[in-house]
Amino acid sequence: MMASETKIFKGGCPQDCPDTCAMIYSVEDGVLKSVTGDPAHPITRGGLCVKLKDFAKHHYNPDRIIYPQRRVGPKGSGQYERISWTEALDEITAKWKGIIEDFGSEAILNCCYLGNQGIINGLTSGDAFFNRLGATISEKTFCASGSSTGYLMTVGPTGGVDPESFVHSKLIVIWGQNTMSTNLHQWPIYQEARANGARIVVIDPQRTRTAKNADFHIRLRPGTDAAFALGVMNVLITENLVDQDYIDRYTHGYAELKQRVLADYGIERVANITGLTTETIQHFAREYAGTKPSVIRLGVAPERNRNGGQSIRAICSLPALVGAWRHVGGGLLEMPLWEFPLKYEEMCRPDFIKPGTRVANLTQLGKVLEEFKDPPIKSLFVNNSNPVSQAGDSFRLESQLKREDLFVVVSEHFITDTAKYADILLPAAMQAEQLEVMLTWGHFYLTYNEKAIEPPGECVSNSELFRRLAKAMGFQDSYWDRTDYEMLNDFIDWSSPKLQGWNMEKLREAGYVSLAGAAPDKRLPHAEGNFPTPSGKCEFLTTQADKGNFVVPVWRSMYEGMQPGEPIDPLPEWLPMRESPISSPELAKKFPLNIVTPKAHAFLNSQYANEPNQRHRQGEQTVTIHPLDAEARGINGGEMVRVFNERGSFKGKAVISDDTLPGMVVAFLGYWHEHNHGSAVNAISSSEFSNLGHAPSFSDNLVQVELAA
Repeated sequence: MMASETKIFKGGCPQDCPDTCAMIYSVEDGVLKSVTGDPAHPITRGGLCVKLKDFAKHHYNPDRIIYPQRRVGPKGSGQYERISWTEALDEITAKWKGIIEDFGSEAILNCCYLGNQGIINGLTSGDAFFNRLGATISEKTFCASGSSTGYLMTVGPTGGVDPESFVHSKLIVIWGQNTMSTNLHQWPIYQEARANGARIVVIDPQRTRTAKNADFHIRLRPGTDAAFALGVMNVLITENLVDQDYIDRYTHGYAELKQRVLADYGIERVANITGLTTETIQHFAREYAGTKPSVIRLGVAPERNRNGGQSIRAICSLPALVGAWRHVGGGLLEMPLWEFPLKYEEMCRPDFIKPGTRVANLTQLGKVLEEFKDPPIKSLFVNNSNPVSQAGDSFRLESQLKREDLFVVVSEHFITDTAKYADILLPAAMQAEQLEVMLTWGHFYLTYNEKAIEPPGECVSNSELFRRLAKAMGFQDSYWDRTDYEMLNDFIDWSSPKLQGWNMEKLREAGYVSLAGAAPDKRLPHAEGNFPTPSGKCEFLTTQADKGNFVVPVWRSMYEGMQPGEPIDPLPEWLPMRESPISSPELAKKFPLNIVTPKAHAFLNSQYANEPNQRHRQGEQTVTIHPLDAEARGINGGEMVRVFNERGSFKGKAVISDDTLPGMVVAFLGYWHEHNHGSAVNAISSSEFSNLGHAPSFSDNLVQVELAA
């Protein structure tokens, strides 16, 4: 008997994570045996995070959906029978054609996000199809949309500091990110910098894993990031710690910013807002200005409140004030995504969209399904997403998904909290079963993912799914005639200077390519300005205020029409959270605690939260509450508590700790309802927007906590 031959394939992690690790698939006799990190990759360095601990076994989970299925029980029951692909496509297209005839094509809506982060199977995978269909445009702003709008208004679509350049930094400011849980492979780079003399500062209301390992932790109140940044500016200006030469040469609107900062953001007022001492504000400002190079790693957490977009603008202004951009390893890192040379117009085909087509924001999906008229939403197609877990106001959403007049189709790996409401379930391929090229929002590498094994049963990739749907709907466009390889080749701009000398075949052989444009010890994107803004400068006073609030087109099928357009303040500002004792005192009498819902350590949003091993690693849903707040409620720790407001409720095990601030509770995101007493944290979340980019305000919610009955 011959020994089995092990075949090796190159992979790229599919998750919505800044690390986007290069992986190695090991296959024997067509079976995926192991998935490991590529030790040669400059970011991965041979390791994978705990979320990918059992990634090979994940492909063989016995609960996977591997055939098309039709609902046979009540909506929400999760009862299905197997059908063929022909039956599924016939039923879907018949329903859609009937809806289009009776209500028009805008009665159909796609709900897709970043369950996969690939070029052909990710965020934009269904855009061309639904644009061609004439469906309502999906606005996909679950994460980083407000950050994107604020960032682009300030410094433009620049990748900023290469994360590999952080080894040259002397002060690393991690602002609103729990790196050790959500950007793990950046931490060794920070440690290299620390060995070279760098200090690490974490700005976060919660004493996270990362904060506990920092040199200094600034624990400001939730939603006060903008006030703190503006208070720091006050110190920089009044103590003459700014780089005036850099400001004069490479920034726009300093006089206006200075006037506002000095008039409105004195450090006594900022201390009162943030809960910090004036000494802390002064100390940070002096160290930030005096340590060169200094760099800010900006997380998405600061965007998740009413004033989130302006918080991002304030933070993004700081490096230019002190001239941090002059130095290798100095400046700011938000998302290198902006420098990836992708042909989004070709991917999304906005030319298919009829002018005036309406837009629906997916973070408000429950509201959209309930309130949209002329026409109402009559069919929802879900892929790469689990909105019952991830959207706000989930009780409202579930009530709408139960509607018998709403035809729901879900393409998924498992029967999730959302999938159990589907009328038709379609089986989706996993990453080792499909060809893909991975972009990332955490580093500068484009990563090739080979198809290593055949998908089980009748599972298909998103790219194949939309080819089949296009054919079934009778679309004659050549867009869907291409293979996956051809689509990837067409969607990447090989003529870009960042890819000089590269092509698909070379990328396949190498596995990944850096787009940074310079070595980590050489990259200086804005040492002499050259910001990709309308003025060519860092814009403290935005030149884009006249067009009002906007969502970056990539989050809405590249559609430029029907932008929100609300008036915006051209300068950074601070506003109290929408739900707070200051702005809503009557509400705060009933619900006095602010809740923050960070990402879990062992889940990726809601992915892997159905895996027993991952649930064991993460532990059950907890609610961390400060000792003073626990004592006032008769909570001793370890009991089951109920967290609630007027929108909904969920349960978790009480953890008493001063890792959280008084007046604040913390509960991790991602638990499936069926594994968590029937609901999860987004049951209490508002679906209201942040002030820029239609970002969600998931950390702008008041709740009450009581012992569970």
